[in-house]
Amino acid sequence: MQQRRFQKRRFCRFCSEKTPFIDYKDLKTLKVFLTDRGKMLPRRMTGNCAKHQRELTTAIKRARNIALLSFVEK
Repeated sequence: MQQRRFQKRRFCRFCSEKTPFIDYKDLKTLKVFLTDRGKMLPRRMTGNCAKHQRELTTAIKRARNIALLSFVEK
């Protein structure tokens, strides 16, 4: 029988910092939540709560639409 390993609980970065909103112009923060290929990381990997993950997704999409972030990294 295999034993399960328990990983350290991830926490929502935005809740712990009490961030009022996620700014689409803050590229440094947004790039943390993207892979090297330009894909958004899911909640289970980042540890964000559902509310902040939705806000983060919206912010990344806005930044892409006005060409602050690229859609695909090469």
